[in-house]
Amino acid sequence: MNDAPRAQAADATLPAWDLSDLYPGPDSPAVQADLAAAEQHASRFATAYQGRLASLSGAELAAAIAEYERIEEGLGRLMSYAQLLFSADSTNPAIGRFYQTAQERVTAISTHLIFFTLELNRLDDAVLEDKLADPTLARYRPWLRDLRVFRPHQLSDELEKLLHEKEVTGHAAWNRLFDETVAAMRIPLDGEELTVSATLNRLSDRDRGVREAAGKAIGAAFGERIRLFSLITNTLAKDKEIIDGWRHYPRPGSYRNRSNMVEDAVVDALVTAVRDAYPRLSHRYYQMKAKWLGLPKLQHWDRNAPLPEDEDRTIPWAEARERVLTAYGAFSPELATVGKRFFDQAWIDARPTPGKAGGAFAHPTVPSAHPYLLLNYHGRTRDVMTLAHELGHGVHQVLAGTQGYLMSGTPLTLAETASVFGEMLTFRALLDAATPQQRRIMLASKVEDMLNTVVRQIAFYQFETRVHDERRSGELLPERLGEIWMGVQTESLGPAFEFTPEYSVFWSYVPHFIHSPFYVYAYAFGDCLVNALYSVFQSGHPNFQTKYLDLLRAGGTKRHKELLAPFGLDASDPAFWTRGLDVIAGFIDELEQGA
Repeated sequence: MNDAPRAQAADATLPAWDLSDLYPGPDSPAVQADLAAAEQHASRFATAYQGRLASLSGAELAAAIAEYERIEEGLGRLMSYAQLLFSADSTNPAIGRFYQTAQERVTAISTHLIFFTLELNRLDDAVLEDKLADPTLARYRPWLRDLRVFRPHQLSDELEKLLHEKEVTGHAAWNRLFDETVAAMRIPLDGEELTVSATLNRLSDRDRGVREAAGKAIGAAFGERIRLFSLITNTLAKDKEIIDGWRHYPRPGSYRNRSNMVEDAVVDALVTAVRDAYPRLSHRYYQMKAKWLGLPKLQHWDRNAPLPEDEDRTIPWAEARERVLTAYGAFSPELATVGKRFFDQAWIDARPTPGKAGGAFAHPTVPSAHPYLLLNYHGRTRDVMTLAHELGHGVHQVLAGTQGYLMSGTPLTLAETASVFGEMLTFRALLDAATPQQRRIMLASKVEDMLNTVVRQIAFYQFETRVHDERRSGELLPERLGEIWMGVQTESLGPAFEFTPEYSVFWSYVPHFIHSPFYVYAYAFGDCLVNALYSVFQSGHPNFQTKYLDLLRAGGTKRHKELLAPFGLDASDPAFWTRGLDVIAGFIDELEQGA
């Protein structure tokens, strides 16, 4: 089976990634050889270390962690390859089978390793601290620190093994059902059969009739399948409730917050600050937009409509590449040099093709390889900003890779820093070169992107919170899910909107609700953080670029307090969030003055 051909020809000027840097193909002997080797190494590791960690010296424990890291990285490479193949074409049955088989094999192999982190967490603090006096073990202090955050929520070895093995028939299986269902959907529109991604793209069309038709077609398509999407959502919410109960998490979002190494109170402060700012941000902006469009009220399909004077021309891929790399290079030549590798070495897949995952992502794979970017590039200005965003992720992942497999990953709250900063660099570079009319269009576009990142994601977070809270009292009917969705949308978008009935099912296409519950607030966290960080940069903060690159290189070794301290910022200070939101309000002020 060759992963190169696609079901439909795409724009030949757009890049497709080359996954052979990971494996030659899913049928390659290298895949089977690596699976067999990983099975053997994991089994030997368990035999060598299980029940012995307390008796190891610091140097011996460091050697054990290094071996654990090597095995985990090998499994990570295998799963990255399977996930990327599946993301490129989830409608191909052979790829789907390979993805499922890889999940099952990797899950079975990693079962041998479960004991290790559990046993590490059972070590007494004083005993572990004594071992950490050895410099070879001290290198892993950040990983051990983060591991022990989950110590109070750890179950018995038997239960942890059971949950791990059942993952492939539990959460992962429902994820696959969601992905394959959405990827296989074809939405009839104007005599065509469009993918979900292509139909969503028409919600940004200049022609209001096209937007309305797309909005109604999306509502109809997901409405026909709403019982399935409701079942998936209810099942996963109940599954999470059961596991959270066993692990004694105080509320549905607590696991995500601990994974992000951020306190519940900090997330609450962010959510409160954004909700309090709805009137001066989204409500105010969309009232202006309704006036610009000459409409008494906006419908949901008008939210991302281009302004009347916006040329909204198609931007060729080569121009998008140049714009983004030039903006990166003006800030830091090193940043641009790393970014250029993604284009030169086929690390990007930008072609919208049938079966491909919608939206965009940056997949870090493993430090011994390199990240890959997936986009669906349609040539709009928003697509250029998406490229700048995902390239920021990719550059961050490359720079943090020096920390090794266990410590290169960052919490979601910090993972958005480089991506949003990359967007801001690109935006500011384009804004500086714009004419007054272009500047107005660009400011409006940027405000909409920021509202989508901050206001919309906090509304998503509110939706998830209410759904998971209510699910604890019983299954939610599709109508109730729609009511919750419409409630948070009305609150967040404001009085400029009235919503037609089909919008009540639009919650069902958001993959983050399925794949990563409570992920979404990280976007708002990252946007507000970058707004504050960028204001520090604009103020002429000394050695900003050097400090910024050090922040990226730190990977997951430092938490947000340590990383922001060199810039004089503190996310636990309520004024921090106000500072970030004030940047958005300032852009709206400028637009209002010129309205």
